[in-house]
Amino acid sequence: MRKHTLPADIERTSMRIIAQEMHDRGIAVPQEHQAVVRRVIHTTADFEYAETLRFTPNAVMRGMQALRNGVGIVTDTNMTRAGVSKLALQRFGGEVHCFMAEPAIAELAKREGTTRAVASMTYAAQQYPDAVFAVGNAPTALIRLSELIRDGLRPSLVVAVPVGFVNVVESKEELFSACETYDVPAIAAMGRKGGSTIAAAVCNALLYSAADMLDPSARGWQG
Repeated sequence: MRKHTLPADIERTSMRIIAQEMHDRGIAVPQEHQAVVRRVIHTTADFEYAETLRFTPNAVMRGMQALRNGVGIVTDTNMTRAGVSKLALQRFGGEVHCFMAEPAIAELAKREGTTRAVASMTYAAQQYPDAVFAVGNAPTALIRLSELIRDGLRPSLVVAVPVGFVNVVESKEELFSACETYDVPAIAAMGRKGGSTIAAAVCNALLYSAADMLDPSARGWQG
């Protein structure tokens, strides 16, 4: 059995295994979605995402173009913020923001009697209305984004992948419906599964595709 020790070699081999297993399972994914689907499976080892990830028309293309134009990413967790590739973002002059731990957000949430997730989305929509919004934890953040979209917010993309049991399924369905209605690009992991690592994986798939960095050697990895 061949041993894989170098990071780039490990990733390339993993992606080949994923592609082969998808073929063996009879899972067909449109070409434009493959980088996102495979990166999420690479992150989770869960092939169910090939079935549950949903895309509005041209969501991948529009998200990539926004990132190429230097649009920033707003997320609801510092874990996602840490996981997004800064190397790829810097190539386009973009930044990733998370306002959840900001004192001003805590004060806003307290004043309005809501959650920090809701307050952070309200603030971010004012400061970065054209951002890519990547939500991996809080369904209340998705509900607030749905309200803002119906009120006129037009983000470049919404990545809707919170995880859990309460309001998670409904919030994704509501957000996806709002995005379809108002022509806002969206990528959503329907159902209960998701999380901060999934949000980062989707963002990185888009960034790597936009920057021609899907092969790990383009990111300076050995192997």
